[in-house]
Order: sequence, then C-alpha cells, then structure tokens
Amino acid sequence: METATPFMDKKEHYRHQLPHFQQSGQAYFVTWCLKDAIPPKALERYTIQIANLLTEIDLAKKAKADDKFIAQLKLDYHLARKKYIKAFGDLLHLQEHSIVNLAKEANLAVVKEALTYWEGKRLENYAFCIMSNHVHWVFRLYEKDENDKPVYLQDIMQSVKRTSANKINKLENRTGALWQKESFDTTIRDDKHLYNAINYTINNPVAAGLVKNWWEWKGTWCIEGMGAAVGCSGL
Repeated sequence: METATPFMDKKEHYRHQLPHFQQSGQAYFVTWCLKDAIPPKALERYTIQIANLLTEIDLAKKAKADDKFIAQLKLDYHLARKKYIKAFGDLLHLQEHSIVNLAKEANLAVVKEALTYWEGKRLENYAFCIMSNHVHWVFRLYEKDENDKPVYLQDIMQSVKRTSANKINKLENRTGALWQKESFDTTIRDDKHLYNAINYTINNPVAAGLVKNWWEWKGTWCIEGMGAAVGCSGL
C-alpha cells in the first residue's frame, strides 16, 4: 500500500474546489468518483457559491460583524452544501458508462482491499459502498498511527486512491488518472449524523434501483453492531 508524500503540508483546513476540514480522531463520510463520472463544469455554480460564502464568513468574523449576520451566512453556506450534495448524487446516478466499472469483481476486490488496508492501524471502518462509478465511505480516523504520529484524512485518501488506481489501471490495461482529484468529505457531528451517513451509504444501490435489499449488493459492507435500525450484520 502506498503512503502519502512524507513532506505534505498538513492543515486542519484546506481547499481545492471545495473546502476540506480534517482532524485526527475524527469520523468522516467521504464520497469520491471516477474521473469521467461528473462533467468538469457541472457543479461549478455550487462550488463558486460555497467558496464565496466561506470568504464572506471569514471577512465578517475579522470585521467582528453582528452575530446574527454571521449566523445567516453560515446557514446559507450549509444550504449551498446540501444543494451540492444532492446535485452531485443525482449526476453520479445518471451516468451509464464510465472509463471502468468499479462493480466488476476484480475491481471491487481492489477497492475493498484499499478501504480495509488501514483498519486497526490508522482507522476504524463503519461502512462503505462501491458503486460502478463512485465510492461512499464512513470511518473514524485514529488520533495516532502505529508510529505514534497524527493521522490525517488527506494522507489516507491519497493512499487509498493512488494504490487502487494503480492496480485497477493494470487490470484494465489503461494508463492515466482514474479518480477525480476532489473528494467530498463531511465531518460526522454526532450519533444521529453517523447513523444517517451509514444508512445513506449502504442503501445507495437500493436507491439506484439495483437491488431490493442493501446486503444484496456485493460492494456494500457495514460493521457489525452499529445498530438494529441500520440493519448492519457485519458481512
């Protein structure tokens, strides 16, 4: 398994097209997709709106603006993120053909191996779902790794995406980028949010009309004991 570049700058907040927040010991819900799964400019207006709102919030805080004004900006930001998430999901399910099929047995095995590689060493897995053109993943990062160093989300994502891309490219006899550079990550706030993230993840194939029950999809996994309401059996 490949690891991240040793000299990568680690920040609790960083931004590509979307803002990203990372902290050791935190639980996350992460989605990422194949390079051709989303048209390059399909979500541009949402990303611009989100970036502008974050800038406005930062400026308002520095100017010590009224608390109600800042609260409204934050509400607008969260609503914009919700719209982005829905549009992102809708576009993923609309696409019928991709550069590769992640749900193919050999590719599925590669992605599963990448998602579980750091289990017990740098993270705890809660659930994942590997669809034909994207992946949903719910997990908790450890605060420290096996070498007593902080664990960062960007390192885990770089490791998983790079290793799986190299192996799948070999299997598919192709070269070039496999994944979109951007991943959509959400910090898990509480138990209810964790439940919702897991429920959304494992039921993705059901919502797409591919199976009737979540456990029928070979690319879905959920940790045992996460709650009867979710219905995970630790397959």
